Amino acid sequence: MDVTGKVVLITGAARGIGAEVARQLAARGARLALVGLEKAQLEEVAQQTGGRAWEADVTDWDVLERVMNEVADHFGGIDVVVANAGIAATGFVRSMDPKAFERVIEVNLLGVWRTVRTALPHLIKSRGYCLVVSSLAAIVHIPGNAAYSAAKAGCEAFADSLRAEVRHLGVDVGTAYFSWISTDMVNSADEHPVFGKLRQGMPGVAGKKYPVRNVGKAVVKGIEKRAKAVHVPGWVGALKFFRAFTPMVVDRQAVEEVADADRQMAASDTSGLVGPGGQAASR
Repeated sequence: MDVTGKVVLITGAARGIGAEVARQLAARGARLALVGLEKAQLEEVAQQTGGRAWEADVTDWDVLERVMNEVADHFGGIDVVVANAGIAATGFVRSMDPKAFERVIEVNLLGVWRTVRTALPHLIKSRGYCLVVSSLAAIVHIPGNAAYSAAKAGCEAFADSLRAEVRHLGVDVGTAYFSWISTDMVNSADEHPVFGKLRQGMPGVAGKKYPVRNVGKAVVKGIEKRAKAVHVPGWVGALKFFRAFTPMVVDRQAVEEVADADRQMAASDTSGLVGPGGQAASR
């Protein structure tokens, strides 16, 4: 797919991965529909990329239906959807804020389903491409990240089923798997007094953060190839072949640190949504 002139709708486009993907697609001549919650940041990205902003919550059916129709009317159709909107929360299952846990599931999984469902009629018309943003967290399930891992594993499964369902309609579906990326969401999680220490203490490449520009490049390439999978960094793709062993590795690595972290979280009031995106989604 030559992205020049193609209409690409990106959710979660106000900052982080969504904004970077928008900037790199704009450099290649794509026409951008930017969807998100933070109006000021969204408008700024729209100015930078020549796109148009739509303020919308991906969990709101009625708003999403309206936005998809408005985007299609404005641009004449939709060729690509990047279902990227997502938030994260810190906390252990036994003590974390239930509302925060469920909001992560609602935005990261149900928001993807609602985005894709409302966009599908337009993608079928254009025989387009849909990229569902999952995560390394769908493969490796670390403590303190249960809500995010559950949602992203759901996204992976959802995309796999969807791919088989719509191939005969001319629509291709990809799944994106990213490790820790230097975004406001991850950087905010690193500032958490308990989870930050756990994440930064992960050994070797497991705890490394990667530049968001790397994701932008990989996503653009994935769209151009209508790829089945996008990985950043590349080793994430190889890890998928060994996923049956990842729970054992996590269990062994977590023995020394989790008990103390769990006690700290249970005794404090520090669980909840992280970063500016989490704040916007909690309003």
